[in-house]
Amino acid sequence: MIRSLPNSKTYSVSFNLYVTLYFIFLFAPLAVTSILAFNDSQFPALPWNGFSLDWFFADSPLRTGIFHDQRNLDSILVSAETAFFVSILSTVVGTLGAFLFEQETFRFKQLLYFLMLVPLVVPGVILGISILLFSNTLGTFFEEAFNIDVGLFRPGFWLVVLGQFSFITTFVTLVVSARLKKFDRTLEEAALNLGANRMEVIWHITLKFLRPALLGAFAVAFLMSFENFNTTLFLVGSDPTLPINLYLQVRDGSTPVINAVSFLLIFGTSLAALVNLYFSRKNA
Repeated sequence: MIRSLPNSKTYSVSFNLYVTLYFIFLFAPLAVTSILAFNDSQFPALPWNGFSLDWFFADSPLRTGIFHDQRNLDSILVSAETAFFVSILSTVVGTLGAFLFEQETFRFKQLLYFLMLVPLVVPGVILGISILLFSNTLGTFFEEAFNIDVGLFRPGFWLVVLGQFSFITTFVTLVVSARLKKFDRTLEEAALNLGANRMEVIWHITLKFLRPALLGAFAVAFLMSFENFNTTLFLVGSDPTLPINLYLQVRDGSTPVINAVSFLLIFGTSLAALVNLYFSRKNA
């Protein structure tokens, strides 16, 4: 399509209709879920029975709101803690990986780059099963060979962190690498000529330039970890993350408190995305 050429009326109407239907398809389920969070009903579905804040604040035998639902609150805390550690590890390792792959040349560069991308094309279910089997094998080996019970190899918090870290790091590396490609190397050379050492150049010049990408990568890593389900399902222990907990509630039957949780997540992630966008543009 050549943008400078005038478009027919049929094309314009079709394009606007497509865009409208696309955004309706994208946001209608989120809007319905958010509205049903305030529905005065015992079931997380239509019909609408009136406005109520019970599924947020109620604390009674018949209704328990999200702010009094200890099971959901605990799972939110577990997800937040997991996402925090995954984001820190992924941002640090991913940034180092971006520096590595942006070097002009080194041996086996293409092979290592290919291996880094593998977790992106492997389904999350397969990745979770593979990590679980690998950790169980290592745990059995250490127990039989050295009579040592290594808790890290059992399903639990840190295995979930390592499992999510194994593929989220790749996203961080790609985000930081994209920003690093725009970096003017002469700035580093100028700083070195003015007497700065290598660490000072990296800290004051390179990382300052990468700050928007680092903030964006950290935010992406946090959100990806917080909502991850496929990989986490096979690695979680007795303390489930929020997506696993919501899945169990939906499977076994739930109240509209699940809509309230969803509303808070939609609102929170949207707010975080706007804040990240604001600071990214401000530091760009």
